[in-house]
Amino acid sequence: MGIPKPLVQTNQAFIFISVLLALFIHKAILIIPLTIGIYTLIAKQNPIISIGKQFLNKPLNEYPQEDKDQQIFNQWIATICIGLSTLFFYFGLNVLGYVFSIMVLAASGIALMGFCIGCFIRYRYLMWKHKRANVQS
Repeated sequence: MGIPKPLVQTNQAFIFISVLLALFIHKAILIIPLTIGIYTLIAKQNPIISIGKQFLNKPLNEYPQEDKDQQIFNQWIATICIGLSTLFFYFGLNVLGYVFSIMVLAASGIALMGFCIGCFIRYRYLMWKHKRANVQS
């Protein structure tokens, strides 16, 4: 079963807003999306999505669905980038901290506008893997 698109967008908005707040208010705010991202990857359950379900008016299956495996892949990318950003800021490597934070901002912002960079990366990887398997056989 997939994940309703409004819930995926809620998670994207949460990541976007929390990283934006971290950059403009205090870098320690990055701990929030990092912790939620790590929890999501371990438990395979996203607290933001779980909370968001309460606000949907229709049954979950009546919304356009997003692929759960794709969302886990995207969560890996976001969590790694937020983790690196947090570490870089902690060690005083601010330029690298900003680079990784801005990458997350850009990816989540672009996703909210309708284009999923993580989906594109995963698709290209799966196509490369498929071609590689067919050439060897």
